[in-house]
Amino acid sequence: MDLFSPLTLPNGQTIKSRIVKAAMEENLSNAELLPDGQLWNLYSAWSGGELGAMITGNVMVDHRAMTGPGGVVLETKTDLAPFRTWSERAKQHGSKIWMQINHPGRQVLRKLGGEVWAPSAIPVDLGKLSHLMGVPREMAKEEILETIERFGITAMLAEKAGFDGVEIHAAHGYLISQFLSPLVNRRTDEYGGSLENRAKFLIEVIRSIRKKVSTSFTIGVKLNSADFQKGGFSFEDALQVIAWIEKEGIHFIELSGGSYEAPAMQGESKDGSTLAREAYFLEFAKQVQPKCKVPVMVTGGIKRKEVAEEVLKNGIPMIGIATALAINPHLAKDWRSGINDKEKNLPKLEWKSKTFKGLANMAMVRFQLQSMAKNKPTDTKISPIWRLVSDQLRLAKLTKRYQKWMQRTQNH
Repeated sequence: MDLFSPLTLPNGQTIKSRIVKAAMEENLSNAELLPDGQLWNLYSAWSGGELGAMITGNVMVDHRAMTGPGGVVLETKTDLAPFRTWSERAKQHGSKIWMQINHPGRQVLRKLGGEVWAPSAIPVDLGKLSHLMGVPREMAKEEILETIERFGITAMLAEKAGFDGVEIHAAHGYLISQFLSPLVNRRTDEYGGSLENRAKFLIEVIRSIRKKVSTSFTIGVKLNSADFQKGGFSFEDALQVIAWIEKEGIHFIELSGGSYEAPAMQGESKDGSTLAREAYFLEFAKQVQPKCKVPVMVTGGIKRKEVAEEVLKNGIPMIGIATALAINPHLAKDWRSGINDKEKNLPKLEWKSKTFKGLANMAMVRFQLQSMAKNKPTDTKISPIWRLVSDQLRLAKLTKRYQKWMQRTQNH
């Protein structure tokens, strides 16, 4: 087993290498919340890079609830033509394309508006910046059932548009992760209380999707190994949830961790301690994979070939890479060709505020994605502060655009 050996998933789908482009929030939709030339260009750039598969950035299952402005939405009345072009561009050199599907729950910016739903009416705690987030309300049973159905419909439409699979986003503090968390889910009905009840929403999402797609269509789950908050979703909880969802017929599991409150996916825990700089979640994956029948993917800071090979040596068959592929879309191809240029890294931030640090890191990554989307070279010699300010200005424009779109669609 090496980085460029093929891997066949339990549903019979084969990816040509073990390296997978993990999801990054792109914020590159057009004014109608659809993919167009920018996203097509971006995935064309990655398509020639010897990747086994690419996982898209968040695609929302409900236009009323967005993780951020500039997001893509796929629901019942959506035009599938731009999605077909997206999948064709991604697959032109033999890589698979899997759509990450998501609902933000309570993690919705106040300025963006829309519906702010959560298992329970507990707001996001960002300290002094908490006012930036919308105030959540507890979901009614009908809204829970509607949202489960929406995940199934989005997956079905993704298959119709030529995508090879979906990844259900059940990590990073978004809606499914909120149901799993005892800190956020204080419900007293069948969707709250015990871990079994808290996992019910995720299990029903998987079942909804399985009913609507073909058996060869890949279904993956991105799950927190833990949410890195005292009294929250733990390693032991994750192991039990994995055992349950495996029985539901999923085909791979991506391990990550954290949320807006504790951004472990960026190498930070709730108390500010720094995690291992590459392959953050490898230790947990090493415990999971021997007990797991489906392949496990580790994502989190991997940027060197040696680290990727170490992950494989530890028995983890899939390597997820995000930021490093935003800097060099042909990173895996370079590794295979023996090209080992001096590592390019984004500026390292030593800021005290985890929130501002997280926003700046995302802004620097998005700048690289925007460059590729415009067929321009990436550039790591950038000012974090300037990129943060520029990104916030851009997102403010996209927020206004989304608000206008909402007003227009509601008036029709």
